[in-house]
Amino acid sequence: MFIEKLFEKAIKAGISDVQVFLNNMNELSIEVFDGQLEKYEISDSSSMVIRGIYQGKMGTYSTEIMDESLIDTIVNTIIESAKIIDSPDEAMIYAGDKEYKELNDLYNEELKTMDVSKKIEKVKNLDALFHAADPRVSIVETMYAEQTKTVMLQNTKGLKLFNKVNSSMLGGQVIVKNETDQRTGFDLLITNDFNDYNNEELSRKVVEDAVKTLGAKPIPSGNYEIVFDRDAFGILLSAFSGIFSAEAVHKGASLLKGKLGSTIGSSHVTLVDDPFMKKSSRSRSFDDEGVATKYKELVKEGVLTTFLHNLNTAKKDQVTSTGNGFGGTVSAVNLALLPGNHSKDELIKMIKNGIYVTDVQGAHAGANSVSGDFSLQAMGFVVKEGVIGAPVALITVAGNFIKMLQDIEALGNDTKTGYYGITCPSVKVGPMVVAGL
Repeated sequence: MFIEKLFEKAIKAGISDVQVFLNNMNELSIEVFDGQLEKYEISDSSSMVIRGIYQGKMGTYSTEIMDESLIDTIVNTIIESAKIIDSPDEAMIYAGDKEYKELNDLYNEELKTMDVSKKIEKVKNLDALFHAADPRVSIVETMYAEQTKTVMLQNTKGLKLFNKVNSSMLGGQVIVKNETDQRTGFDLLITNDFNDYNNEELSRKVVEDAVKTLGAKPIPSGNYEIVFDRDAFGILLSAFSGIFSAEAVHKGASLLKGKLGSTIGSSHVTLVDDPFMKKSSRSRSFDDEGVATKYKELVKEGVLTTFLHNLNTAKKDQVTSTGNGFGGTVSAVNLALLPGNHSKDELIKMIKNGIYVTDVQGAHAGANSVSGDFSLQAMGFVVKEGVIGAPVALITVAGNFIKMLQDIEALGNDTKTGYYGITCPSVKVGPMVVAGL
């Protein structure tokens, strides 16, 4: 009833088209530190963004309250904010697409309704397994986070859309020590199926990986073949994810400007935006403008095939929006590098003289989206003739993003979605510059 009355008053006031976008987020956060429940928090937040076109300009009003007493204020604010807009971009309210994909399998009611005591017990059990895994474990922090996201869009052009998705993550961080060194291990799993969590496997991996890095030292500077662990490459890719936005291209903030249709990677590289990815709380069937989202290949077998668009950037480039208008800007939903057919061990065996990089740090500060250059602190292991050797730390891996994509020689089949929402396999790259001793 609120929306119908809002539309009626807005039209009478001279606002030609109006759109309401509702976003509700329910979140659960659990943290256990060294065996003790440190945090148990449930939050529920809502936001409503109302956009209206007045005299050809877009006015906006944002609120967390849906109350009929606010309707006059909303209408007046939209009109006043539209009057001061000096953007040359055309104001548009979208009439809708013929078809929107149904996302019935992206909301798991069982996850949402499961007794929270079981979730707390899962986290405590993982914490206990971390402590018991190795006597060198000194500090443990374990966490669980769950998110249910509901979005609704309705406008005066007759469009009414609704999505509901949920997902969760379980993971932990440990600090391991010996007489001379201290190292950190971390990992997590993202899913909307609680049955996917295997505490024994997760705790063993995190602790074993951390212990293996004890005694890590830098190596001599030089050119080394590289295998990036899937998490490490996902972090690196996340630092450059914005370059695929047409908005960034128009502003001169992307190294891909002028490269549409050209080869920017090896034939192994197919990079997609998958808005229907299962078990991801980011998945959507429509963007914030009401455009149907689409599975799209940004890079196909090394060739840059499209940019990500919202309505405005699509109009400027005389193309169709790709359904990537979110929060007033352009971004991917679920960015994924499609896997190859090699195991991680097979990729490592390809190396004659190189490094297996397990972690990179400072990706967003050490990466230039205009030039493509990056220089990142890294750690991992020496690899000689396909055999993993001593742990390595305090090294810097440097290169250029496009050249690195072009130098990708093989991809793993061990795809995983990381903390930054990027899905990647392990990646074998030709020689790169490494700064060490």
